[in-house]
Amino acid sequence: MNTVLVTLPNWLFLGVLIGVGMSLVAACAFVVGGRLFPDPPQQGPRADGESRRRGEIREYLGLIDEPFAENHFVEGHTVDFYLPKRDVAITFDARAFLAIDDLADGHSHAVLVEHELPGMGLGRRLPFETPEVSVTPDEEDGLMDPSAFAHLGLPTTADRDEIREAYREQVKTAHPDHGGDPETFRELQEAYASASEQAEPA
Repeated sequence: MNTVLVTLPNWLFLGVLIGVGMSLVAACAFVVGGRLFPDPPQQGPRADGESRRRGEIREYLGLIDEPFAENHFVEGHTVDFYLPKRDVAITFDARAFLAIDDLADGHSHAVLVEHELPGMGLGRRLPFETPEVSVTPDEEDGLMDPSAFAHLGLPTTADRDEIREAYREQVKTAHPDHGGDPETFRELQEAYASASEQAEPA
């Protein structure tokens, strides 16, 4: 039986070796660069907004005298707040909300909270009667988000119609389709959602 040897050209071996070597050099450069110049921690408006909302929710639950635990484990998920007396889970995570809501056996209840929802808005979402909370103007400033109104160029006494009108006016220049910056437009949307949630109906 004859054996046929196939010889490959030298340039092919050389090309493969050079390709592997260059790939290794590039990978090492990325690893070294990542260690020497790490990415800064993400602290955008979303992260800051969540921590502010957490503080507002803590304050609101304190005002209605409702005991709570933070970062509590419920139905296989960690939720942001848990009300043990009521068996109510409060979360910013939609997946956790849906999973807990699906697994609820009639006792547990999940409440989804958007990052834009002010702390005082939580009372309308809870599955039990909450006491009316009267706050002084100083306390109201802590529970409301006056920066949302300021972003729209409005006082905190503005009603929803005024908020809508101010938003529409600013959208004309802030929307990316009209030459605006996407980040500025996103901030405007968040301010509109927050102010609308806090405002009294017209």
